[in-house]
Amino acid sequence: MTTTTTLQDLYPTRGASEVVTPRRDPVVWGPLTPELESFERDGFLAVDQLIAPDEVEVYRAELDRLIADPAIRADERSIIEPKSQDVRSVFEVHRISDVFAKLVRDERVVGRAREILGSDVYVHQSRINVKPGFGASGFYWHSDFETWHAEDGLPRMRTVSVSIALTENHDTNGGLMIMPGSHRTFLGCAGETPKDNYKKSLQMQDAGTPSDEALTKFADEHGIRLFTGRAGSATWFDCNAMHGSGDNITPFPRSNVFIVFNSVENTAVEPFSAPVPRPDYIGARDFTPVR
Repeated sequence: MTTTTTLQDLYPTRGASEVVTPRRDPVVWGPLTPELESFERDGFLAVDQLIAPDEVEVYRAELDRLIADPAIRADERSIIEPKSQDVRSVFEVHRISDVFAKLVRDERVVGRAREILGSDVYVHQSRINVKPGFGASGFYWHSDFETWHAEDGLPRMRTVSVSIALTENHDTNGGLMIMPGSHRTFLGCAGETPKDNYKKSLQMQDAGTPSDEALTKFADEHGIRLFTGRAGSATWFDCNAMHGSGDNITPFPRSNVFIVFNSVENTAVEPFSAPVPRPDYIGARDFTPVR
C-alpha cells in the first residue's frame, strides 16, 4: 500500500535541466566493517564466489525453464527484446519461482543487504536478465536511484542491489560497468517523465538518461570499472552508482539474477517526478521484511 506522507524532495530530477546534488545519505548504514570500507569508498563490492558451482546449475536451469515457458513469455512481467523478440528480463522472479525465492532468503544474500542498510529489508525489485550472444542489447548509463526516486517514490538512498552471475562474465560479452565513487553525487536528469514510461524504458532507456557532457565529466573524475568473473560471482552496488553495460555481440551468453533490497525504514511514497507509480512488479508496494 502506498504511503501518502509528503516528504521533502532531497534529490530533484526530471526538471528543465540537469541538477547535481551531493549525496545526503550514508552509504553504509550499519557498522562499517573492514570488508564494507571498499563499498563505502567505491560504491560496490565484488565477491569472487557467492554461490557454488552446483548451485549455479540449479539457478541457471530455473532461468532456462522460465524463459522457455510460453506462459511466462506472455506475462506482463516479461520484457521482450525489440529486435530479436527474445525474452530480455523477467521481473518479480522471487514471486514467480520458489527456486529464486529461496535465493532471496539465503543469508549470504539478505544478510549482506541488512549489514549495508542497517535494518530489516524487503525486495523492491527482482528479475532475471538474459543476454544471449549475437546481438543482445545493453543497458545505457544510469543511476538506479534516479528512476526509483522519480518513478517509484523511494525517498532516500537506502537501497542496495546484487547481481549474481549465472554465466561467465568475460570482458567482451556485455558485462556490468560502474564508475567508482559516482555514488556520492546525485545527477538529476532533464526532461519530464512520459506516461507509462516503464513500458519503453525497460527495453531502451530514455527519460532519466544523463547527458553526454555529464557522463564525460563523471568518467573523467571516477573512471570506469568493468566486472568480469566466473558463474557464481556477484557484485553488490549502491543504488546511486552510475552504471551500464554494452551489447553482447559475442557467441557467449551473459545471464544473471538481479535483486534489489530496500530498507523497511525507506518505504516508497508517491513518485517524486512521475504521474503515477510504476507497477508493483517493478517497484514493490509490499514492504514485508524478508525472513
